[in-house]
Amino acid sequence: MSIPSDPHSGPSSAPARRKAATIRDVAQAAGVSTATVSKFINGGQRFTREVEERVAQAVRDLGYSSNPMARGMITGRTGNVGIVVLDVRNPHFTSLIRGASRPAAEAGLNLLFADIAEGLAPELPTLQALSRRVDGLIVSARLSDEALAWLVASELPVVYYGGPPSAAACCSVGIDNRGAAAMLGRHLRDLGHRRVRYVGFAGARWSDDRWQGLCEAFEGSAACLARHDVRAATADEGERIASEVLLREAAPDAVVAYNDLLALGLLTQAQALGLSVPRDVSIAGFDNIVYGSYTRPGLTTVDTGSETTGEVAMRQLIAQVRGERAAAPGHEVIAARVVVRGSTAARDVVVR
Repeated sequence: MSIPSDPHSGPSSAPARRKAATIRDVAQAAGVSTATVSKFINGGQRFTREVEERVAQAVRDLGYSSNPMARGMITGRTGNVGIVVLDVRNPHFTSLIRGASRPAAEAGLNLLFADIAEGLAPELPTLQALSRRVDGLIVSARLSDEALAWLVASELPVVYYGGPPSAAACCSVGIDNRGAAAMLGRHLRDLGHRRVRYVGFAGARWSDDRWQGLCEAFEGSAACLARHDVRAATADEGERIASEVLLREAAPDAVVAYNDLLALGLLTQAQALGLSVPRDVSIAGFDNIVYGSYTRPGLTTVDTGSETTGEVAMRQLIAQVRGERAAAPGHEVIAARVVVRGSTAARDVVVR
């Protein structure tokens, strides 16, 4: 027994899919060339009011949506910008990304990022791969010399964060590391600390600046300062070096770490070793990451303006990409401030 076919069922009943309009369709409907449509859509050139109205009406009537990849072939731009962070696990760098994302979104740009994991990921291949997908990059000034040299040779718009690199005629954004460390040092000096240790990170070019600023703050005070260096600026390294720093015969009464992650590792291990923070030792760091306000005691730190740095760097990058003169070569200094919490306190006896 045969069943008659339903004229309203089967593939034949599906409405035909409308073919997406092309730039040629828009040009034909508006009575102009495809070059005129391309320039109008991408803002590359102004035309008479009558021509612009015809093109705009054709775009609306046909429902034309420009393809970003095709637009990139026309304009030579991808519509993307990139940022390379040193360790995405560090809240300092996620704050940097957050700050950069706002002006990028305002400018209609997609923000891509790559993490080189403090050198564990190959820097140069990562930069080269990302550079093919973006119109400009925000990168750390403490990349390897090889990576920095490649960036200069690439002529890609670049803004450096953290400090000025050795490259000439470049744009960079960051705090005055020496001045910021001097501010923190003066805070500790005013609290009566005289035996001070600095846990630095030799992999960071401005760790030396922070050490010099700390020494500067104690000039003329008869203080004893000593420096230790770690392999990585992580909480694990702070814990690892804690015994070496804290349990010496001439134990310090204050420890300053290169960043908050190191400081938090030191603080946690100090308590595990039976020391009271800040009664036995004051501990401070840099970056003002969010975790520092939730520890017990809260961590005294230098706010390095992570979000602000990302935002300013992105505005400079956008200006470069657009060919504006606002992004003149030079270093823009972000204001730093000392955030005092419970991990630092006055000594019982103040020696001046």
